[in-house]
Amino acid sequence: MMLNKYPLWKNLLIVLVLALAVIYSVPNLYPPDPAIQITPNKSGAVLSERSLEQIRANLIENNIDFFGEEVTGGTVLFRLTDNEQQLPAKDRLQRMLGDEFVVALNRAPTTPQWLLDIGAGPMTLGLDLSGGVHFLMEVDMESYMKGQMKNYQAEVKRLLREEDIKYRRVTIEENSLRISFKTEELQDQADTFLGREMADFRATTVSNKANDVILALTEQKVKDLQSYAVKQNLTTIRNRVNELGVAEPLVQRQGSNRIVVQLPGVQDTATAKKVLGKAANLSFRLEAEPDAGRFSNEEYNFRNDDFRSARVEKKEIISGDRVTNAQPSFDENGQPQVNISLDSTGANIMAKVTRKAIKRRMAVLFIEQKPTTRYEMQDGKEVAITKYTETRGIISLATIQSQLGSSFRITGLEPAEASELALLLRAGALAAPMYFVEERTVGPSLGKDNIEQGVTSVLVGLALVLVFMMIFYRLFGFYANIALFFNLVILIALMSMIGATLTLPGIAGIVLTVGMAVDANVLIFSRIREELNDGRSPQHAINEGYDRAFVTIFDANLTTLIVAVILFAVGTGPVKGFAVTLSLGIITSMFTAIVLTRSLVNMTYGGRRINTLSIGGINKDAITKNNLTVEDAK
Repeated sequence: MMLNKYPLWKNLLIVLVLALAVIYSVPNLYPPDPAIQITPNKSGAVLSERSLEQIRANLIENNIDFFGEEVTGGTVLFRLTDNEQQLPAKDRLQRMLGDEFVVALNRAPTTPQWLLDIGAGPMTLGLDLSGGVHFLMEVDMESYMKGQMKNYQAEVKRLLREEDIKYRRVTIEENSLRISFKTEELQDQADTFLGREMADFRATTVSNKANDVILALTEQKVKDLQSYAVKQNLTTIRNRVNELGVAEPLVQRQGSNRIVVQLPGVQDTATAKKVLGKAANLSFRLEAEPDAGRFSNEEYNFRNDDFRSARVEKKEIISGDRVTNAQPSFDENGQPQVNISLDSTGANIMAKVTRKAIKRRMAVLFIEQKPTTRYEMQDGKEVAITKYTETRGIISLATIQSQLGSSFRITGLEPAEASELALLLRAGALAAPMYFVEERTVGPSLGKDNIEQGVTSVLVGLALVLVFMMIFYRLFGFYANIALFFNLVILIALMSMIGATLTLPGIAGIVLTVGMAVDANVLIFSRIREELNDGRSPQHAINEGYDRAFVTIFDANLTTLIVAVILFAVGTGPVKGFAVTLSLGIITSMFTAIVLTRSLVNMTYGGRRINTLSIGGINKDAITKNNLTVEDAK
């Protein structure tokens, strides 16, 4: 059996891996174009040709150069020639279009279609490299606490009715409930009962004509409720980001009632802003009876038809909080619908109500927070001030044909509306309304500078390593340099294929990978030198050098990989990016340093009788033992 010979299938496999790596890394040579994306706030709406003409005229008037216009459904995207023009273009178009449209920054891909057809796309760049959007969102605690007090108000009324304690009225006063009774006897009875049943409240009596009992939320309960609202919103925002498919976003709490969201490398920033900021929820209610009193029902317009309305009961059956899953689909007539799944509590309530309401109609109310922007002069500058108002509209009004349970469907929707509603419900309803306090964009120019500096650091480190290996290891060093080049190609290809996000710490991981890949080759080549200096023949020296160095290389890389996995598990944002790059770099460096370089060495020296090795660093005694040339002893 000849030493240092790979079978044909192994060489072909190596060539295949390298070819695929080249193909899947090529898309990164096509940088995206800066772009402005405009999307209607209302699902299913489209931009009219007149609006498009106004947008074009506005861009031309402000000397903003654009060379591409892409219309997809209701969304239009303009490609710009200069990164620096993105922000001015966004501000001017948002001012012109108003609150009915979302104007957002975007990065339009330029990758050839044939590469996209085989699943080859560029790496996602982090916020620090590509630029991106930074949102600071604030939880509306005032609205949230009002909602909670309304729930407590309904609960107190129910308890008093069940206990047969007659009350005159229950009113809300900030974080307190004031309950009025006709007699002092009823007041004392309610005070004792509510003090026992409502553990989260302090019950006190007020001696007045109304014989009031005041239930005040404890300070600890107020803190617990507010903390829950932020935590629940944090979870919901993360779910919504995941539903959008954003790679390695940053979603974290800031202070007592704020949440920071960073969306690097997103393809659809307009939709992201639209979905993240939407405090959407559902309210299921029965249609009011024709003879019902006006105080027991409310009238709402249909969401997509302001000229159509219906009266519904004030009493809510369930809300969107009880929804566990929502999926868009089409009914037997090809019309869009949303399939709803409820939790056990919601299913029981829905079954109980609908069992007695067959042939009546049930309305689905869509509740959301809509922005209204106005411009004011402050300190000589025009400042945009955005306020959020709650809107309610009926999205479905259908007859109950049979008792409903844990699963049913919502019909009467537009396709885009059905998809958006399903996404929002699936991601979870916000516990409290939220609004954007700040929207910042990491400028494309800054990202460009970071990329240039990062690439420069990689190239400088790579160049120094290449020179070192050529000087100290001759032809073997040249093979190591080839392997190092393909190590970077394979690493970039893998990151592109799995959708990993490259950040500045990730670039640091690439630089570290370069050092680790060279380190493995240095260990192998040093081992080969030792074997030659110990009197081994060149063929045996090569074989023993690779075999004996493998254990050392494997142990060293395994311990580093364990650390990288730990960093990924406990780290966030940039730390995870570094961990991913480092982990992949360990795998690729093992392949290129051990498999690829040996394949090149085998093709040069394997399977034949040789007396020389171009590896350098061989002592003169080894020349005599192994019949090597003087040149190799230098």
